[in-house]
Amino acid sequence: MQRERKMKLNKHYSELNESYLFSTIAHKVAAYQKANPDKDIIRLGIGDVTLPLAKSVTDAMLKAVEEQGKKETFHGYIPSEQGYEFLRSAIQKYYAGHGVELDMAEIFVSDGAKSDLGNLLDLFDVDNTVLVPDPVYPVYVDDNVMAGRKILYMSASAENNFLPMPDDNVHADIVYLCSPNNPTGATYTVDQLKEWVRWAKANNALILFDAAYECFVSEPGLARSIYEVEGAKDCAVEVCSFSKIAGFTGTRCGYTVVPQAIVSDGQSLNKMWLRRQTTKFNGVAYVVQRGAEAVFTEEGMKEIQHNLDYYRQNAAVIAAALDEAGVWYCGGKNSPYIWLRCPNNMGSWEFFDWLLEHAHVVGTPGEGFGPCGKGYFRLTAFGDAERTKEAAARIKAALATL
Repeated sequence: MQRERKMKLNKHYSELNESYLFSTIAHKVAAYQKANPDKDIIRLGIGDVTLPLAKSVTDAMLKAVEEQGKKETFHGYIPSEQGYEFLRSAIQKYYAGHGVELDMAEIFVSDGAKSDLGNLLDLFDVDNTVLVPDPVYPVYVDDNVMAGRKILYMSASAENNFLPMPDDNVHADIVYLCSPNNPTGATYTVDQLKEWVRWAKANNALILFDAAYECFVSEPGLARSIYEVEGAKDCAVEVCSFSKIAGFTGTRCGYTVVPQAIVSDGQSLNKMWLRRQTTKFNGVAYVVQRGAEAVFTEEGMKEIQHNLDYYRQNAAVIAAALDEAGVWYCGGKNSPYIWLRCPNNMGSWEFFDWLLEHAHVVGTPGEGFGPCGKGYFRLTAFGDAERTKEAAARIKAALATL
């Protein structure tokens, strides 16, 4: 007898946008290149790095590979999916260097911030209401749409310097903050984050703090970690990545800090996350973790800073071109992203097409990050220096024709 009941799929996937933002961009650029094979296109869209891994990192990884080829030094299954102690200790010391004390048990090594930002939601009931900024990194929204959670949006605009502050009339259970921000490059001060911690405690809410771009913060008073705020360990989880600080976009490694102080309904979030990871996560390869450890050595940090300065100079080149063209923008100083207002009241996708046609430069339409991104555009400083200079010159020349 045939069973009447049939398997059910997750209906919420049908509520997602049909195509991920960067897939749409890739298709449009490919179509343009096919129609114009002679055009030299410069890509300042996706935030992928272009410099190779630092020598300290590759040396450490090569040594680790050699260890894996000898019986005496071979490493099999990771002792803990939480990460090797040598890497968690290095991360702990890195935070201490910025005045933040962490317990090693609060640090979890992962394959990247994007994974953890989605996987952390396993710990929370679907009935929780989520608060996200607009414009926003699309993953924050998509992760919660997939689960069927209610999502509230807070507007980020030029009027609030693209740094929305808490509204005591708005109540949510989980709030996403990204600083330095993707896509806008805007960065919260420590004092501004104090207000968010106050709001979170008043609402019994949790802050998911995305610190993937903390390494670009250089101005005093701006926060590199939400734990620079007293009391943040009671209400905030911090997610970070080696992709931006050390160019691990093709190597994959990150880490999440889950404070032991966060307890709800008698359950420790730290213990729940450990249980989740030991059940669903294989851990990060020994070779990769050795490379990540090398990032925090004295020589490693010197090499890393050289690479970061390379990207900072790219940002300065783009910013100078926009200044000369009289275009409003934010970001670029404590962030690798420059967020500009499209000229002549163009729409985001309209400007994308215009820039591709007139300057043969690819950026990211702000509208792809949310309704408040309409009329804005993101450029990245992660490109090759000479190509970035060429792109900036083309953009300035094209804008002069308007």
